Amino acid sequence: MALDQSFVGRTYEPTKPYEVGREKIREFAEAVDDPNPAYTDPEAAKALGYPDVIAPPTFPFAITFKAAGDVVADPLLGLDFARVVHGDQRFTYTRPVRAGDRLAVTSTIESIKSLAGNDVIEVRGEVHDESGEHVVTAWTKLVARAAEGE
Repeated sequence: MALDQSFVGRTYEPTKPYEVGREKIREFAEAVDDPNPAYTDPEAAKALGYPDVIAPPTFPFAITFKAAGDVVADPLLGLDFARVVHGDQRFTYTRPVRAGDRLAVTSTIESIKSLAGNDVIEVRGEVHDESGEHVVTAWTKLVARAAEGE
């Protein structure tokens, strides 16, 4: 069943702030096998002009995907998460994510399409720090595979 197009443009409440820690950044950098010292060494980050370690470019996925969960869980939308796969991800930065940031995400449904019986939904996550400064925008594309027989 195709998702309701009237949800395009719907914005959800901002998430509670997520505090970015040095250890989380280090763990993420190790998980993606990125040895850049700016992700683990405060002095290396400071030499590049940052106040503390910075996160790898895909780190915001961890918080924006969780925020997109509010969209997925909206019972009025009717998205069957059991059939959802992650289709695409992209980011546009104002500045890097830094250790010590307290970040909140506001999710908006950008588009809903039906392709070959599959529902494709794109969610934009606007990430701001606690002062209201924009940090990064993340777009998450989710594909809900068609149920058998549809």
